[in-house]
Amino acid sequence: MERRAFLQGATAVGVLGASGVVAGCSDGGGEAPPALSVDDLPPLSGDLTVYLGRGEGGLYSHVVDAIRERNPDLNLSVRRGPSSALANTLVQEAERGGVRADLFWSIDASSLGRVIDQGLARPVPAELRNRIREPFRFEAMAPVTGRVRTVAYNPEQVDPDAIPDDIMAFADADFSVGWAPAYGAFQSFVTAMRVLEGEQATLQWLRAIKPRAREYAGELGAVMATAQGDVDVSLANHYYTLRLKAGKPDANVALTHTRGDAGALVNASGVALLDDSDTATNFVRYLLSREVQSYLAEEAYEIPLVPGVPGPEGLPSLDSLQPPRIDLTRLGDMEPTLDLMRRAGVL
Repeated sequence: MERRAFLQGATAVGVLGASGVVAGCSDGGGEAPPALSVDDLPPLSGDLTVYLGRGEGGLYSHVVDAIRERNPDLNLSVRRGPSSALANTLVQEAERGGVRADLFWSIDASSLGRVIDQGLARPVPAELRNRIREPFRFEAMAPVTGRVRTVAYNPEQVDPDAIPDDIMAFADADFSVGWAPAYGAFQSFVTAMRVLEGEQATLQWLRAIKPRAREYAGELGAVMATAQGDVDVSLANHYYTLRLKAGKPDANVALTHTRGDAGALVNASGVALLDDSDTATNFVRYLLSREVQSYLAEEAYEIPLVPGVPGPEGLPSLDSLQPPRIDLTRLGDMEPTLDLMRRAGVL
């Protein structure tokens, strides 16, 4: 899918009310309506500054560039960097007198949580929030796409029936584990475990896994090691396995899922609105459009969070997964997690 092509087409503004709000979505929750096309969204104009978390092979930048090209009257300024670094920058800017961005698109909810905890995010309008699937509606952030924690395993070395569907039971299993403790996605997973299971149980789990674990710089490396037979299983976001299988269909790796716990966490990329202008809000509508959601599902293997858009090939539907119920903004409370990981000797 060409970056310059996937958002092209005529813009229709007839679905907009006088206030610039997209019609056809009730204020009050319930089932979200199908995703809108970019042809049903208002044109963007004026000045907009976006802080953009770097990742996903530059695909988020492609989306932003496509939105810019579709909206020639939009004066769009983009600052790119690691999501955690940009979150820190926003906090520092606020301390010096005011943030310079209108919105922050992060690759994970933990960085958004840090910004939200500092009181920098504006509420997401209810009609926009209600376009996102339950249970991913939050007052202070608009999730864009999801990524689920998975267990990648080598079927030549592990019987899938022997893999627990409870992440805490991995502490008593005897297979070797690949993980990436320094990786942000892994730290968000441990934070979810800490929130759901408590600090002591999480500390004991980390200590129990550590003797059987092999550390990798990133989760793709852990999944590749699983396919090569260096470890039996690895703990990673789903798309690393899907990307590996797309390039190497015969790779000896498959996916399974735990149920209702941190091992099945669906984290999300998302946006914090730092300004409540129509331009900033309508930019988020583009991210939730059918075209952008489809692009990220097909190219980044991410999970659409609006109805009517198929998920990535090779992953069960979001309805069939069983993630835990957790407020993703709590993943921004990272310092206790890092302390636990140091105490366990995994950092």
